[in-house]
Amino acid sequence: MSGHGRDAAPAPIDERVAAALLPPRPARGHKGTFGKLLVVAGSLDYAGAALLVCRAAGRAGAGLVTLAVPESLQPLFAAKVEEATTMALPEDDVEEVDPEPALAMVLDHDHDALVIGPGLRAALATGDLVRGILAVGGDPDPAPAVVDAEALRSLASEDGWWEGIRRPSVLTPHTGEFARLRSASGVEPGADGDLIDDDDARAAAASDAARAWGQVVVLKGARTVVASPDAGVAVAPFENPALASGGTGDVLAGTIGALLAQGLAPYDAARLGVHLHGAAGEAVRHRIGDAGLLASDLPLEIVLARRRLQERADREARGARIGFGAEGGRREAAAQDGTPREA
Repeated sequence: MSGHGRDAAPAPIDERVAAALLPPRPARGHKGTFGKLLVVAGSLDYAGAALLVCRAAGRAGAGLVTLAVPESLQPLFAAKVEEATTMALPEDDVEEVDPEPALAMVLDHDHDALVIGPGLRAALATGDLVRGILAVGGDPDPAPAVVDAEALRSLASEDGWWEGIRRPSVLTPHTGEFARLRSASGVEPGADGDLIDDDDARAAAASDAARAWGQVVVLKGARTVVASPDAGVAVAPFENPALASGGTGDVLAGTIGALLAQGLAPYDAARLGVHLHGAAGEAVRHRIGDAGLLASDLPLEIVLARRRLQERADREARGARIGFGAEGGRREAAAQDGTPREA
């Protein structure tokens, strides 16, 4: 990798940036208006991962969510998901998908975006299915995807894995998964410094990876980095140890997937999703402290974080219509509705 990512200073993903990224919610919209998300996730041992993705996606505004699971597990998942529908993927053994017919079902399904990977069973068949979905065959305009967890690990098992991806994707690795992906790219572990505590090294490494792989990269952790192959690199402000618990990454994957389904471009969906997820975590931390947060605490807080962003966007829009500058408009709107002025 070239090190080009070191040339550009990361942009902050603050409230102003996030509010400007919110997708529209037309008053006469219906569930089809707000996007159809297909989630390929879950196994018997990791059922919760798939359920968290679906719940987060609904809370982040997706109109329709469908969960695709191996057919022997469909009754289990259908009894657990209330708002989402389920789709049974053909198997060639219990809990193990038959990649070819399963791929045909996925590609034939009507969806605007996908989430692939959380809680999938580690198996050769899983890897074949993941690579088939991301290669997309002859589709000239494939729906974008969030690629997470076992899907990332499956990809990292092959050198040059990124060359087979034709679907616009948001890759969401934690530092361990990121190291495996980069190792398959020929980058030695530790080559770019400390990717846990060194923010500059994290931003540079994520930016270089996004350029090399041609996809948006979300390097998770404290001050999560979002890097685009061609639109720069951005960093979230959140450092929250309460988020260090199982399943929080699944919530992030569902949130970004929902925003893709609502029409946002991958870099925009990733930045807004990371902000909503981080703001939700901060709200829970404010109530309970640095420990004890459960991933299931987050989806409802994502709704509230989105509402706060929408209120900010509405105030700034009113200020613009009144004719003031951005700062003056905020003061005027606050004076009219009693809302305290934000810093």
